[in-house]
Amino acid sequence: KKKKKREAELIGENIYLVLFTITLRVLNCFLVQTSFVPDEYWQSLEVAHHMVFKYPLLFEVKMKGLRGYSYPLLFATIYRVLQLLAKDDVQLLIWIPRLVQAVLSALADVKLYSLVRHLENAETAKWVYLCQLCSWFTWYCCTRTLTNTMETVLTIFALFYYPMEGSKTRSSCKYLTLVALAFIIRPTAVIPWIPLMLRHFWQEQKKVDLVLYSYIPVGLVTLGISLIIDRVFFGEWILVQMKFLKFNVLQNLGTFYGSHPWHWYLSQGLPVILGTHLPFFIHGCIQAPKRYRIFLVVVVWTVLVYSTLSHKEFRFIYPVLPFCMVFCGYSLKQLKTWKKSAITFLLLSNLLPALYTGLIHQRGSLDVMIHMQQLCNNSSNQSWASVFVMMPCHSTPFYSHVHCPLPMRFLQCPPDLTGKESYLDEADIFYSNPLKWLNEEFYNGTLPTHLVFFSVLEQEISSFLVLNGYERTATVFHTHMPQGRIGSHIYVYTRRVK
Repeated sequence: KKKKKREAELIGENIYLVLFTITLRVLNCFLVQTSFVPDEYWQSLEVAHHMVFKYPLLFEVKMKGLRGYSYPLLFATIYRVLQLLAKDDVQLLIWIPRLVQAVLSALADVKLYSLVRHLENAETAKWVYLCQLCSWFTWYCCTRTLTNTMETVLTIFALFYYPMEGSKTRSSCKYLTLVALAFIIRPTAVIPWIPLMLRHFWQEQKKVDLVLYSYIPVGLVTLGISLIIDRVFFGEWILVQMKFLKFNVLQNLGTFYGSHPWHWYLSQGLPVILGTHLPFFIHGCIQAPKRYRIFLVVVVWTVLVYSTLSHKEFRFIYPVLPFCMVFCGYSLKQLKTWKKSAITFLLLSNLLPALYTGLIHQRGSLDVMIHMQQLCNNSSNQSWASVFVMMPCHSTPFYSHVHCPLPMRFLQCPPDLTGKESYLDEADIFYSNPLKWLNEEFYNGTLPTHLVFFSVLEQEISSFLVLNGYERTATVFHTHMPQGRIGSHIYVYTRRVK
């Protein structure tokens, strides 16, 4: 009986549910061929590639401890195994980390089902599971190598072990360890857990035991492991989590990457990531039993806390989406006459945005790297070829998607850590007058053999291209919604060798 219970705890309802969910998320992985944000490469795969293959030092590594090595270490381990097996083909380096993330997300989906089945019943769990699987934003994010994705996975796992009904101090270590791991990967992961941990502490009768035998040991061990990992790779003792919170929360320097009004998450952020689940979420909040109010508190609290920070992104509130799905599932369960219509509506209305954002929108950033890979395939090319990416910072992945020591360069955009009011990064200076910048930069220098840039830049630098013998050799579709510095297409220009 104990063995069976352990198996159920490990895989959820049954092995067929697990296999179906993993199969769906693997398909999900291959149907997401677009880029979302630079962090899915530059805070994971690029760092991991540098850790194993030692290609040029990276911007994220140079930023003196704002990002830790704990999350990239997962992918560095995969890369190291592939290297030892002499299977470090570029396609395997791109897809295996994403497949690993897809499997982890699938197991989290199963855990969400198991959690609701444990709290309610199999029928409610079925509807929550359905809502989770047909969420377009979950489909879009859950196979990406983003810290936010791993944060969401760990949040669901931790929620499974969280003592919802009464106090269960013996299971405290499990959920607290998972919360601590999420905190190490992304320190803001603790935000949704503040109401839950306060509730647990309030309900706990043996409060001193909880602090002495759960909070302190778990905190010290996980933080100690994180410190050691970062000490090994940084070469000095750095408390990354403190630097991250200081940069993003206390100093609010994230505004360097853009700012939004305080109400953005309420007016745009949450409605967009919920999509057509929104009316079911509202209905579920009204219908759900009182004991689920803590989940609603988590959603409201997290959105309000993130609203106080100027720099806002959809992915920041991705970890509250599973909490919302519990209410959506409860709403579907309560429906009587319109249930089939509601399910059909949810599936169809989420399918289109999931496929469009996964297969079409912003795919150029990845497709253009295929042209860079071709420069590596021919060994004679490597000796003379060089690439300059003239696009907004980190628009494309880099060596993790090329995997050869091809000389490549991109416009730098480190945030100002000195506090200068008139600070401009290299990308800002370039875009203020691209033609002047190029003429000055390459006045007596060696010109790159390949230039990569968005279509909106072509006309402005056409005289430089003609004068220096560049010809367009590739046109790659990127988006139907170009804006500002981002064009609808990406061009690759190659210099004629005289």
